[in-house]
Amino acid sequence: MPPPPAVAAVRVAVRRLLDSAEAAPFRGAPLAVACSGGADSLALAAAAAHVARRAGIALHGLVVDHGLQAGSADVAARAAAQLSALGCAEVRVIRVEVTGGGGVEAAARRARYAALAAERPADSLVLLGHTRDDQAETVLLGLGRGSGPRSIAGMRPLDPPWARPFLDVDRATTQAACRELGLRPWQDPHNADPRFTRVRLRTEVLPLMDEVLQGGVRDALARTARQLREDADALDELAADLRNRVETGGALDALALRDVPAALRRRVLRSWLLDRGIAELTDAHLRAADALVSDWRGQGGPALPGGFVLRRAHGRLQVEAAGRWPPNG
Repeated sequence: MPPPPAVAAVRVAVRRLLDSAEAAPFRGAPLAVACSGGADSLALAAAAAHVARRAGIALHGLVVDHGLQAGSADVAARAAAQLSALGCAEVRVIRVEVTGGGGVEAAARRARYAALAAERPADSLVLLGHTRDDQAETVLLGLGRGSGPRSIAGMRPLDPPWARPFLDVDRATTQAACRELGLRPWQDPHNADPRFTRVRLRTEVLPLMDEVLQGGVRDALARTARQLREDADALDELAADLRNRVETGGALDALALRDVPAALRRRVLRSWLLDRGIAELTDAHLRAADALVSDWRGQGGPALPGGFVLRRAHGRLQVEAAGRWPPNG
């Protein structure tokens, strides 16, 4: 008999991503699945186990214990037991320490991704259970923060070593798949805690948008993300080709960049500055750098994070230590 609809949907999503041309370099390699014990990641683990068995490849289970709640070790152990029952070849529970700035959500995400990257089998993809609902929340966060088109473009289905087969699957489907398979998901209390921004987006903002716009908001946001991602990828390719033509000896030809459309020019500047070691580059930094190209009036260059400054000298842009003062021109 065919599987129930929700089970079929999650299996098809995993198989479609793994069969895509972009995933070809990983074909035949072991897979890893990250599992918190929630419905999304449990449904993903079950679907991945089915696909891996049929393909004859090993599936490894990775459970990250953030230690942020009482009893987190027991939750991780239950998730690991379900992964073993699903047929994972090896299951590991990884305890991490959540530290650093940006709030608990951001710090936990950094710790989780670092642990998963370190513990995955060599050359394997790590399957993550982000759904279309998560994608919609990500797009709204990017819009609210004004952090540019890449943020609004959301998460990629495949961004090695990360693979997200469920970006076209909604949360209701993963929950139904768990019920149909007899799996018992963990209900994370943090997912109902209004102190977290994503929870308020999920429980307050998106339902209100659905009411005002008469439904379909999550699908529309995910569709917008996909369209923006395609446009941004095309612009990035053009910008990379342009940078190859205007960069010499680590400096950029400002004169050659002057009449280039801003969308390409700023992409060149951004990638070049990041490669020069300028971390935490903001929109204000990027626009000040762009003014040295598009609105040059002999002004000095902007200070950059890390003790650097951007200079224009003899029609070329260079990154210098802040204490150096070459002539502008």
